[in-house]
Amino acid sequence: MKKVLASICLLLSAVLLSSCSGSIPSIEPGNDDSQQEDAELTLWTFPVGNWGNPTAVSNILTGFHKKYPDIRISVEYLNYENGDEKINQAISDGNAPDLVLEGPERLVANWGENGLMVDLSDLWESEKAGEIYDNVRVACQHRDGAYYEFPICMTAHCMAINYNMFQEAGALQYIDEETHTWTTENFIKAVQALTAHGQKDVGFVYCKNQSGDQGTRALVNNLYGGSFTDNTHTLYTIDSEENKKALKLLYDLDGITFAPSLSAMDAIDLFCKKESAMCFCWNASMETQQTINHPDLDFEVFPMAFPTDGESPKLEGGIWGFGIFDNDNDEKIDAAKTFIRYITENDTPYTRAVRTAFYWPVRDIDNIYENDMLMTEYSIFTPYMGDYYQITPEWTDARTAWWQMLSDIGTGTDITEAVKDFPSPD
Repeated sequence: MKKVLASICLLLSAVLLSSCSGSIPSIEPGNDDSQQEDAELTLWTFPVGNWGNPTAVSNILTGFHKKYPDIRISVEYLNYENGDEKINQAISDGNAPDLVLEGPERLVANWGENGLMVDLSDLWESEKAGEIYDNVRVACQHRDGAYYEFPICMTAHCMAINYNMFQEAGALQYIDEETHTWTTENFIKAVQALTAHGQKDVGFVYCKNQSGDQGTRALVNNLYGGSFTDNTHTLYTIDSEENKKALKLLYDLDGITFAPSLSAMDAIDLFCKKESAMCFCWNASMETQQTINHPDLDFEVFPMAFPTDGESPKLEGGIWGFGIFDNDNDEKIDAAKTFIRYITENDTPYTRAVRTAFYWPVRDIDNIYENDMLMTEYSIFTPYMGDYYQITPEWTDARTAWWQMLSDIGTGTDITEAVKDFPSPD
């Protein structure tokens, strides 16, 4: 019954989002940039919740265009399979977008690191910016002091299990249903119970590319208290004894399959089709999307923190916001900043932007998901948000090295050898 009710709630949420312009109050007063000169802007957005849905994004832009008719924004919708390639090609062609919606790992540690982004420090001087959580602020600032991202939303990524399969296999005894947590020992017992019950593929360690890599990193790092970098974000620590122990456990555990041929989306699809019992790439937005993508999904998705060896779980955080590419056009840069101010300095468009992402605000604001059963369920993971290390130098290379390492292990490379090939930041 819970899954049926959640599905109805999700579908209603999607309908509300696509028609929210008529149900949300008018825009509050904010910075008045009505004298802004004419500008044609391009916004490229990764599929952050419904920010990949043209109807939902159009509703956001309608309010902006009404207030600023001289600033016109066209949108390019990216995906995580080839979005990086498209942007890199646009940069190479001298045709980078004006605005992009993504996270600090791209805006700060990649494009910002390479001098391609506009410093947004002036946007951080507003009253609303002063309310943004400190850990989010730090993630949006480059070590040179510049801010290359202005955030709108955040989440803590988790994993998910097929509750029905666990129940049938007698494996529910190994999870804490109230806190959505479990120990490494009980994770092992649950996998063993599921395989004994006849489930051949319990979970896939997908590693075809970097998509969804936050899930496999959190899985490995949590099992025995490992980490991806040191505390100061200057050194990658993949080759720690804790991480090697975790990788060996996963490789040796019947039911857990290293799958170099599977992307994260492939693994998610298999989970939704009941071909696996757990999925390591999940969050509230993912459940929303997959409930719509799989209308025949007939089991209860139960979100879980990653298993830990006695400590509280440390979940990978996701932060998303806007960055501006420096295309050497001051008028467009000013117009792009006007758009960011419109979205973030007034509660009405800000709430709409966050709800479109199906994530949580990056600053204190009234509960925007009141009576939303799904979002209330997933809010339990926010306190488990761990260190946001995705701004470590050479991050792009480290992400590539991660999935290649998992792929090497999956094809038989010794774990001690596989963990050696990681970048060493200066």
